Amino acid sequence: MAVERSEPTYRLALPEPTTSFEQDAEYCVLDLGHGWTEYRFHDYDELFKIPGLYEKLFYDILQCQSPAVVAGALAEQLDAVGVDPSGLRVLDVGAGNGIVAEELRARGVGKVVGIDILPEAREAAERDRPGVYDDYHVVDLTDLDDETTENIAAGGFDALTCVAALGFGDIPPAAFRAAFDMVAVDGFVAITLRDDFLNDGDTSGFAGLISSLLASGELEELGATVYRHRLATSRDPLLYRAVVARKRRPRG
Repeated sequence: MAVERSEPTYRLALPEPTTSFEQDAEYCVLDLGHGWTEYRFHDYDELFKIPGLYEKLFYDILQCQSPAVVAGALAEQLDAVGVDPSGLRVLDVGAGNGIVAEELRARGVGKVVGIDILPEAREAAERDRPGVYDDYHVVDLTDLDDETTENIAAGGFDALTCVAALGFGDIPPAAFRAAFDMVAVDGFVAITLRDDFLNDGDTSGFAGLISSLLASGELEELGATVYRHRLATSRDPLLYRAVVARKRRPRG
């Protein structure tokens, strides 16, 4: 359960909506009592240090919907095939300060383990949502040794979530593949990607990875929907695709 938060002790402002930025260049300015300072949205380590800022910026102001959309889509698919969420063991990649885990718990998921590359993310999760994760690992998924991999996956996972963290270099394709390999065959995969990251012009590498997993039969799509992830600083909608799939044995 989230802890009760006090009123913020800062002032927050966004650029004028008449100016547009690429999503990974968006920023806000904060006054913590010593003058205005610019913070890029993708400087998550700095944002997580300030209690309540992440929620205020992305959820209250920019109306982010992704954690609720993905958790809801996963719950629908579990219900459709008769899987009890209380027995599910979920690996939440790019866990941040625990908003996705909170949504999963609200839908009855029994076990959630977080992974993030930032120690500030784990500290924020422990501060803001104590107990929402059964465990939380601060690791680089592209640089795991066998012992660390075995330690993370010791309990086994039958679901993987990765919400609003793919395609900008925050979690490269190799990191996603490493997490995917920790999920049991027939496990569930629930992810979001910006909609244009799955077209032929994608340069992030995810279009190729997802296409190869689908082509090999390792990934069976159960459902997908395009929705408004959040507002941009221009106040235009940012469209994402939520996908729920199952991991299968590759054909051949």
